[in-house]
Amino acid sequence: MKKLFLLLLIGLSLTSAQAQQTANKPEREQWFMDLGFGMFIHWSLDSQVGAVISHSMAGASEDYLNRFTTELPATFNPKKFDPEEWATLARLAGMKYVVFTAKHHAGFCMWPTKTTPFSVGSSSSADRPFKRDIVREVLDAFRKQGIAVGLYFSPEDFNYLYEHKIPIGRLQHPQHFPANNPGLMALDKAQLKELLTNYGPIDILFFDGPAEGLKEYAWQLQPNVVVTRGQMNTPEQKIPDKPLPGPWESCYTMGTDWQYKPTNDPHKTGTEIINMLIETRAKGGNLLLNVGPKPNGEIQIEQEALLREVALWNLVNGESIHGVRSWDVTREGPIWFVKSTRENAVYAFVPGGTEWKYGDRKEFVFKTLEGSAQTKVSVVGYDSKLVEYREGFDASINWQATPLGLVISAVNGHRLYTNNKWPNPVVLKITNARYKPLELAGEKRSKLDGAH
Repeated sequence: MKKLFLLLLIGLSLTSAQAQQTANKPEREQWFMDLGFGMFIHWSLDSQVGAVISHSMAGASEDYLNRFTTELPATFNPKKFDPEEWATLARLAGMKYVVFTAKHHAGFCMWPTKTTPFSVGSSSSADRPFKRDIVREVLDAFRKQGIAVGLYFSPEDFNYLYEHKIPIGRLQHPQHFPANNPGLMALDKAQLKELLTNYGPIDILFFDGPAEGLKEYAWQLQPNVVVTRGQMNTPEQKIPDKPLPGPWESCYTMGTDWQYKPTNDPHKTGTEIINMLIETRAKGGNLLLNVGPKPNGEIQIEQEALLREVALWNLVNGESIHGVRSWDVTREGPIWFVKSTRENAVYAFVPGGTEWKYGDRKEFVFKTLEGSAQTKVSVVGYDSKLVEYREGFDASINWQATPLGLVISAVNGHRLYTNNKWPNPVVLKITNARYKPLELAGEKRSKLDGAH
């Protein structure tokens, strides 16, 4: 009898502990940090008019809100929506996870929810021309490519506020917070329950708004889900000045807006995006890079082109981005470092383009690296044996441990563009080398790191 009573107590204790989960599981956070690079997808019904996603409802007139909530759902019909193309492109670019806007602030649900007619494919919405379950198709397509799946979910719901005559804005009224609004909290929980019980394991949740009471509910339904925003630092459009402790994620657009913007929208270059990825990883974070599909479901050509440039860089250098952490020093001048979690290796990201032209030999002195007889150096993706069309050319890579640090001489010889003007960073892999404390290197950290 005592044994049975003890087993019951243990069972109750475990159940209570599970119900009281208040943080991401540490091993899941380490898993998340290994991923390194993800695709953010902002897409909703107002992409049809190129408006800022959801926020045009804030402060809008009654007439505008009526047209937004009635006319836009009736014309949202993305006939070229093919999430398998999105997922294939993400995989080529080296993206290991996706975060899709299941529900943005407007409250429009991209799955056929039973909680509101303000959604795609709802059985109670006969006027909806598009009746496919977008969330399910996105999750299935990315899982097929081996990519971890995540959902963006807004606890705020402008359509709910509109229906209940509450001024629409972001965190400017007590009832904008689900914790103060029982009806909004119930709606959010009902929607989360659909997403977390009907779509299989969800790896990541991004709560863009007050997550109190909702993230705990999510962990109750799926204890292994990693909550990013709402639980960790997720800076937008910036990278922290220095490494942050624990997991963090920097979210960036390619242009100036999150959702599709049909007017002239200057985009970053592929080199800028690759450099952002490198800096983020050197500082211990993940980069969540956004795409804003067109209303018909296609990724706009400018963003597809940038992702394909990143894909070529990833084809060469992907091992340096995944399964890495910050090293003892983030950089020496313009050269960033990360360390591998798989082996005793450091990756050094060297600017390419005009700073290290194709076919040129370049010498480096890494003052914070101490080599040994076991040290090996390679150019990632290049075997350092020949440069195409150059007879008798010495393309070998050489290195030597010196009192000044590790001296490396290497050739940038991997031919990636027809005109030999590949503009993006070259990566050196250095195994079995030790960190040389800055004091022993005779330099101050600020001088090595350079102005930033």
